[in-house]
Formats: sequence, structure tokens, C-alpha cells
Amino acid sequence: MPSPNLDTTGASRPLLVGTGTALAHHGELLQGVFEGGDGRLHRGLVTLPLPSLRARATFWPRGPGAIATRPSGRSKAARAAELALAHLGFAGHGGELTLESQIPLGHGYGSSTADVIAALRAVAAAAGTTLRRATLARLAAAAEGASDAIAYGTQAVLFAQREGRVLEQLGAELPPLVVVSLVSGRERAVDTLALAPARYDSGEIEFFRALRGLLRCAVERQDPWLLGRVASASARVGQRHLPKPRFEHALGLAREHDTCGLQVSHSGSLMGILLDGRLPDASARATALVRAARRAGFRRTSTFALGAEGVRLG
Repeated sequence: MPSPNLDTTGASRPLLVGTGTALAHHGELLQGVFEGGDGRLHRGLVTLPLPSLRARATFWPRGPGAIATRPSGRSKAARAAELALAHLGFAGHGGELTLESQIPLGHGYGSSTADVIAALRAVAAAAGTTLRRATLARLAAAAEGASDAIAYGTQAVLFAQREGRVLEQLGAELPPLVVVSLVSGRERAVDTLALAPARYDSGEIEFFRALRGLLRCAVERQDPWLLGRVASASARVGQRHLPKPRFEHALGLAREHDTCGLQVSHSGSLMGILLDGRLPDASARATALVRAARRAGFRRTSTFALGAEGVRLG
């Protein structure tokens, strides 16, 4: 148990050392512009969670002052910690924030948001409390300017990334999937927040309305094939605005191997071929697809499962 005898001048209760974690994601299943409950249009997305990759933050309170990060330069995570401290009644308090992450930077895995969510949870733990997911999402968007739905874990939500709020709860979880991950282009990191937001036309916005309804059905029915068709359609729209090298090659692999479809990180370099995680040979199919992708020149490949019970991946 950490010692409570830390310098917390001005606080009504002591801050302890706190830790927090957050998972990564593998880009989006759907991204576009959608109508909210207020009747207005909002930019939104549905992310594909990647629970096997995580970020961890540890917050060491040091009394009034600034937030220092290790590694240095993690300004978004530091800002998130400041916002959490203020929200919890410890405005002006500082400390050290240590960040450890398995998540690759700059390809669309949500590494920045994972650091931010982990930092928020670490500060909350230091204050002896837990922040609601809605609060985490709001503070993350304030710290970053735009964030992913990582605060909601593996829950399926349509999330307004620039507002930090849920537009629609789609269901408890996504259908069971096995994903073969590919990195497009030359595998260089991308500054995802520096990219200009896509400007969708009226026809695309109406198309997103239809895709939203289909995705809702896919989650309700736990149908990976319908989910894959939605993801592929969304990826094609994204390709018109932020084209990815070798997109058509990846789409061809998905078709040749009779998969559910293709999803992408719309502002990153990730692409994921989706397989039905309910199939008894899902693991073997993924292995064959990885071999084919490498023969086709995709040097960086990996696999992961989401909700696919009994699937073992090498």
C-alpha cells in the first residue's frame, strides 16, 4: 500500500501513487458524419478495439507544480493529468507521470489516446476514485483536440471524436472476429492529428446513414459478414479522401480468401482483413492469409482475435 504521507497542500484528502491502463485500437470499422440526437451532423467513428496492446501510466504526486512526464515530451498525457486533477479538486497540483506502452506510434493504433486515458485513470486512482467513461472521453478530447473511443474499451459505440461523447450505443460488443493486420505504404509513422478532416458531400453523408443502420444490425445479430461489408464500404469512402498505398491489393486479398471484408485506420496506415471468428478453421485461414500477404509484399503483418472463443493464433 503506497504511503499517504505525500505533499498534497491545499487538498482535503491525500493523493497516493496511482496507476491506470488503456487498450489500443486497430483503426475504424466506420467513420464519417452522422446525425446526432440534437438533429445536427457530427463527425463520428466506430473503432475496432485491440485489447492485446496496452498503455500504462503511473502518477507520482509531488505537491503544487507542473506535470513532468517520462518519457519527456508527452504533452497530451500531461495535459490530461492536469485536467483530471482539476476535475477531482486538486487544481494546481503536480507530479511525475510515467508512461509505458506496447502500442506502436503513428500508424493509427490510438497510441496518443491510450496514453491520455491511462493518465486520466492513474490520476483518478491516485485520488482514490474511478472516473466514468463519459468523463474520461470528455477530458481526453479536451486534452487532445480529438480522441478515439478507447475509454469505452471493447464496447461498440458510435463516438464523436472531436466532442468526446457517444452518439449511439450500438451494443455490448462486436461480433467475433479474427483480424489480419497489414501496414500500408512504407510503414512510416503518420501524424494523424495533423491531417485535415475529410470533407464529405451530401451523397456520402446519406450513405453513412445507411451504413450506420447496417452496422447496428450487424452488432445486434452478431454477424461478422455484415460488419465486414460495412467496414469495406466505409474504407472505400475513406480511400477517396485519404488514399492508402496498396489499398486495392489488400482488398483483393480479402476477396480471394473469402473473408468478411476490409477495415482501415482512416487517418493512419493500418488495414485489417476481417475473418469470421466463429469458424472452426478461423486460425488456419488467418495463417494462410498472412502467408499470402507476405508473398504480396506486405512485410509487416500480425493477427489478433476479438471475442473469438477458442481461437489460437500463432
